[in-house]
Amino acid sequence: MAVNPNDEKGIALILTITLIALMVILTMQFSKSIRAGLYETAGFDDGIRLAAIAKSGFNCALAVLYEDDTDVDSLHDDWAENLSTYSPQSAGLFDNGGLFTLEVADLAGKIQINRLINLTGPHKGEYNEKQKALLSRLLKEGVFDLEEDDVNDILDAIKDWIDEDNEVTSFGAENSYYQSLDRPYSCRNAPFETLEELLLVKGITPELFYGTEDTAGISGCLTVQGDGRININTADPIALEALSDELDSTMIEEIVAYRNDDKNELDKTDWYKSALGTSEDYIDSTLITTKSSYFEITSKGLKDARSKGIYGIVRRSGKTLTVISWKMF
Repeated sequence: MAVNPNDEKGIALILTITLIALMVILTMQFSKSIRAGLYETAGFDDGIRLAAIAKSGFNCALAVLYEDDTDVDSLHDDWAENLSTYSPQSAGLFDNGGLFTLEVADLAGKIQINRLINLTGPHKGEYNEKQKALLSRLLKEGVFDLEEDDVNDILDAIKDWIDEDNEVTSFGAENSYYQSLDRPYSCRNAPFETLEELLLVKGITPELFYGTEDTAGISGCLTVQGDGRININTADPIALEALSDELDSTMIEEIVAYRNDDKNELDKTDWYKSALGTSEDYIDSTLITTKSSYFEITSKGLKDARSKGIYGIVRRSGKTLTVISWKMF
């Protein structure tokens, strides 16, 4: 049977078009892969540079804390007031652009949840009644929208999480409860290592921990570092009000206004009496201090729309600074 030459030409044309189409597709895919690789390499390079900038900012904050007067800590110190001025200045320090932003917070201005129980001594594992009353007053404040029974249950659950035994405290929770959950885990039976660990405790919901549009979150007033005393020079007003049943919101406003005036002396723990115009000991002196030993530092490296950050907790003892923990984000 004779083959039509026109058919052979048609087949050849189809094959040629098919091969050209395949070559175009492969070329485009290869080009796309090359571009993706270049972008990925550039992004990786930027990430390294931004991480280095963030670490530079972190070290800058350490230097500020080192130079700080350790006899008294307040919101008038350089670490609290003037760090924002370092951000625009840092823009000229790095090749190819970039700058860092800094924020330092005093953890002594927060309530130490591990101190809810006695960690040593003959009453080890039992409630520290002063700290229990302090944390109870905090949780009962209206901004958290908790019922009194809920507050008591949460305190019992936190105690059970920290103490070493497996005996349930009233309406608390021990290993038997946590192991019965859909996704079981063990009760620590030791002090909290991180604040976020509170989310594992019975009764602590993300809404209570972080807050919502309508309510505040307890995480802003708590810490796992420190000796249990609160620095009244730096504490959040919510934490200040928890220091005594005698204090109300109006009195807290007067205390905050007094400490915001840099002309007032804040080196003694009873300065709040001058703020209130009283000689009454409204606050238990064993619960408060004017010095701080633990700080959290957040430093971000920024360039265009990209960022890389480092968060760390620092212990200061005199002129000795120790980084307790840190993480990149």
